[in-house]
Amino acid sequence: MARFLRHLNGWLFAFALLLAAAALSYLAARYDHVADWTFGGRASLSAESRAVLATLKGPVEIVSYANPQGDLRNTVASFMQRYQRVKPDLALRFVDPQQDPAAMRELGITVDGALILHYQGREQRLDELSERSLTNALERLARSGERIVAFVSGDGERRPNDKGNADLGMFVSQLEGRGMRAVPLNFAQVTAVPQHTDLVVLASPELALPEGAVKALTDYLANGGNLLWLSEPANDDLHLDPLANALGIRVLPGVLVDGQGAALGLKDPRMLALGDYPRHAITRGFTLTTLFPQASALALAARTDWQVAPFLRSSPQSWTEFKPIDNGQASTIAYDASAGELKGPLDFGFALSRLSPSPDKAEQRVVVIGDGDFLSNTFLGNGGNRALGERIFDWLLGDDALVQLPPRGAPDRLLQISQAQLSSVTLGFLVVLPLLLLVAGGWIAWRRRRA
Repeated sequence: MARFLRHLNGWLFAFALLLAAAALSYLAARYDHVADWTFGGRASLSAESRAVLATLKGPVEIVSYANPQGDLRNTVASFMQRYQRVKPDLALRFVDPQQDPAAMRELGITVDGALILHYQGREQRLDELSERSLTNALERLARSGERIVAFVSGDGERRPNDKGNADLGMFVSQLEGRGMRAVPLNFAQVTAVPQHTDLVVLASPELALPEGAVKALTDYLANGGNLLWLSEPANDDLHLDPLANALGIRVLPGVLVDGQGAALGLKDPRMLALGDYPRHAITRGFTLTTLFPQASALALAARTDWQVAPFLRSSPQSWTEFKPIDNGQASTIAYDASAGELKGPLDFGFALSRLSPSPDKAEQRVVVIGDGDFLSNTFLGNGGNRALGERIFDWLLGDDALVQLPPRGAPDRLLQISQAQLSSVTLGFLVVLPLLLLVAGGWIAWRRRRA
């Protein structure tokens, strides 16, 4: 009897084990659960991609022109599942490009696995399968069309398509990947800002603008155009007073310097490091540190119909320095109230808005910043400079839903370790671990000999 009970117990255990395995298989087939335990969830869809998907109201269809032979379709489908978990109405459809080569040539499909994204009658094409490229394409769809950004040129402005240290080529190329198209605007060739221009950028001119160019810019403002004006210290003789008067602002003389820069490791006192910002739509939720190499303070000069809000402000230890700074040494300068220097905190970034005079727009927006270096090729990679620049352009273009997109990047890509910790790790791997292995091997050999 006892033997029979033992056999029965074994059979019941085997049956329960099979029943549990069947239940697990059933649940796995019906329900899909993915857990990402990496720091910040970097193995899953990024926070920025999820935010872009949230701005798309309605279904999105993605057509992949991938050959059915091979594993390409499985790769595409597996990649798209991360997006479909966040946006269930994102549909993926495959088309065999070999079935109709003439139609593929008409569509311009030349790469196996090319994607065409469809959303609300608009489309974007991709030849690269990566989260960065796909999210950028979805963001361009969310903008409801390409945005034309005209950069004033011909008077020593920062060039949007050059790779010089002071130019904006790197930043503008990233803007173009997000649905903006940069075009030159030379008032030696045209007398007015062309129609259908969404934004004009006046980026740190070095020469005095001709009277006709200043008039064209003020007329553009009067007609409801959006403007980004990047000023610089000592650029107070560029005939831009009519533009400043139209906005009711003034660029203050001198260059902003920060007395606490040395404590932050900045050798040049003209370097302003910001980690805290006045409240505005551009800076809401923005916590990244930004670096401004040379900035001039701004002030309100007159009351106008513009609503003016500061969003960049120096620290209480800052002031406007009038004397030349030799080699950026902090020891050569000091605050001098008798000379008319102003003590901080001082604003050097203004966001202006008002009801648009144009019947085609609801609101007109302008941003004036007393520094253009922070977006230059040299300084773009410092902290949150690029992310702040993107927020400024999104706000100026009226894409408020995109202003709050979280910045790209994973916080655990860099291992921060002190020299003492590095020495300890090196000693452990090169000395301690080999010794432990030798001791363990010797102990095992000694035990075998005794046996």
